[in-house]
Amino acid sequence: MQTTVKLHNPGYDRPVTYVMAALFVIGNIVLPQLAHLVPQGGVTWLPIYFFTLVGAYKYGWRTGLLTAVISPVVNSVFFGMPAEAALPAIILKSILLALAAGYAASRYGRATLGLLIAVVLSYQIIGTAGEWIMNGNFHAAAQDFRIGIPGMLLQIVGGWFVINKVRI
Repeated sequence: MQTTVKLHNPGYDRPVTYVMAALFVIGNIVLPQLAHLVPQGGVTWLPIYFFTLVGAYKYGWRTGLLTAVISPVVNSVFFGMPAEAALPAIILKSILLALAAGYAASRYGRATLGLLIAVVLSYQIIGTAGEWIMNGNFHAAAQDFRIGIPGMLLQIVGGWFVINKVRI
């Protein structure tokens, strides 16, 4: 599916960057809380990444980076999830996602399912390698590929829908 959508890329000097990042952070706080109502909901649905993807794709890498770093820290401090030990890997993957989504949006100017598949796979593959290097445990680092396939599909299909069909 290919569609043209209005994409933005405001700088750090623009208030819209911070307003939109705040809204996407709120989304990344609410969605994980809902996912954690289901056993293993966090590791299955990977909700902490959803609005980072949408924010970075729709409003550029700067908005995405703010969302990527602030969301997991706020969730960890206030709700204990993700656990402190998991924060470095989650922040790494979040930053990779923000950069990949921001790049794809600026480079191609559209959001297709193919582009979103590429974005999600790129941050997951590179992030898994980084997590493996950080913790020395490939089995733990590959958890998203073992358990989080539904979450990756949600990011791709749900992300495509929100980016292309929801006015934000």
